This record gives sequence, C-alpha cells and structure tokens, in this order.
Amino acid sequence: MQVQQYLKLSVLVAVLTIALKTAAWWWTGSVGLLSDALESGVNLAGALFGLAMVTIARRPPDEDHPFGHHKAEYFSSAFEGALILVAALGIGWAAIERLRTPQPLEALGVGMVLSLVSTAINGALAWKMLRAAREHRSIALEADARHLFTDVWTSVGVVAGLVGVLLTGWTWLDPVLAILVALNILREAMHLMWRSTAGLMDMALEPEDQQAISAVLKGFASPELRFDHVATRVAGQRRYVDFHLHVPARWTLGEAAKLRGEVEQALMRALPGIRASIQLLPVNVETRFAEQAAQEAQAQAQEDTPEDAPGAPSPHTPPTPKEGQA
Repeated sequence: MQVQQYLKLSVLVAVLTIALKTAAWWWTGSVGLLSDALESGVNLAGALFGLAMVTIARRPPDEDHPFGHHKAEYFSSAFEGALILVAALGIGWAAIERLRTPQPLEALGVGMVLSLVSTAINGALAWKMLRAAREHRSIALEADARHLFTDVWTSVGVVAGLVGVLLTGWTWLDPVLAILVALNILREAMHLMWRSTAGLMDMALEPEDQQAISAVLKGFASPELRFDHVATRVAGQRRYVDFHLHVPARWTLGEAAKLRGEVEQALMRALPGIRASIQLLPVNVETRFAEQAAQEAQAQAQEDTPEDAPGAPSPHTPPTPKEGQA
C-alpha cells in the first residue's frame, strides 16, 4: 500500500472509532470515555490534514519549487503534534472539572467493551502504519501512526480507570487516570513538533545513514582520490548528500564524470533514493604529495628535537634582535 492509501484507511477508522467511543460515553457518562472520543476526533482531523500534505509532497518539481515539495510532510507532522497538544489540554481540563463535580457512572460494562473494540482496531492500524512509515520514510505517516498510538494509550488508561471504579467504587479514579493519560500524550505531542522543526531546518541524516555514506566514499578513496566537505540533510522522504571529490588534474573531464557516476550509483545502492551533489575539484597530485611530505617531515623533526637541545629555541629566551634593531 502507498502512503496515501494508509492515510485514507486512517480516516475511515477514525470515523468508526468516533462512533464507538461516543456511544460508550453516552451510555456511561465517563469523562475518560469522553476524552477518548475527543482524541479520536483529533485523529480524524490529523489524518485528513496529513492526506492533504502527502498529496502536495508527491507533486513533481515545478518552476516555483525546483527542488520539489517534499517538506510539506513536516507541516503535517507539526499539525498532528499541535492537535495532540490541544487534545491533551482538553482532556486534562475535563478531568479536573469532573474531580470538582463528581458524577455517578452507569453501564460501565458496555462502555468498556466498546472502548476495547475501538482500541484493538486503532492498535492494529497504528502498528501497521508505523512499519509502513519506516519503509516509505514518511514523516506524515509516522506522525499519524504515533497519533493513533496515543489514542490507544488513552483508551487503555480510560478502561483501567473504569475497572478501578467497578472494583472499588471510587469514582475519582476515572478523572485521575484521564489526567495521567493527558500527560502521556502531551509528551508525544512535543516529540512530533520537535521532529517537524528539525526537518524544516535541514537536519542531518541519521548516524547509520552517515556511516553508510562514509563506507561508500572510503571504498573509492585512494592516494589520488580524496573526499571532503561531506554534508547531509533530509527533506521529507528525500535524503541528500553534498561533498567535494578531488581528482588528479591530468584526468580528462570524461574520466572524472565517469568516476562521479560510479560514486553516485554506489551511494544509491547503499541508500536507495539518495540525491548526491558532487563537486569535482582537479588537484596536482605531485605537488600535493610534495607538500604533504614536507609537512610530515617538519612535524617529525619537531617531535624528535628536545626542548633543551643546542640550537633549539627556548620558550623563556626572547628572540635575538635582527641587525639594525636596537
């Protein structure tokens, strides 16, 4: 399945779970189940916005956006994070109000069954979507999957509260557990918003991706070939790497271009879909070797010369004035 198909499925599931959880709240009067239904409503809004952003991100480059629209997915992730934040605050507020004005709960068995059914549906979809997000490298799909997981945790907390009320008769357990659930999903909201901000600011690739790039470049490096100024970034599903490739000045343009193509193909095999920008720099290899040898010899001479040896400059002795100086 493609990313858009997963998000469309998420929209349908959100509508179904809203109906189930609203019915559960109507039967029981539980503030926890009300917060659970509100969370599913937020899921629906997030899935719709994510679908819109993914559709934009898939557009090909145009005159106004020559590098594509891939970063649109980060707006979806930030929006999901903001929605989760609002949901957490709303759940916390409703729970505090219920603590102030306790109300009896009814038909708890029916409410718990409906909540558990919706939880199972959300959990299965969230697990599947998170795997697909890693496969497709989609931050929008990952955000929606994590949002569904927060819904699952909300439902688990609500059911735990209702079980506690059934066993003890303490109605205050319902709003207290709702507050704990709100704090948990608040943490998830902050994580998603941080990921979105990092992506919009051209964050570097993950360490394992950078190690894969380094391994490829080391495979081509030789006394005549050198790579430096390596920089990476990620934009939505796209991964980018820029670097300088130093080649012997005696090479023809065709030889250098052939090597560049081989390096690009090797990077594509290591990290499918990566875009490499390689700047070719001609270097006089003989001159570079001579300069390098001179630098190494000078460094070795400094290491071999003790500080108190005759003729060695002392750090406490001022330099001898030149002729003509006072």
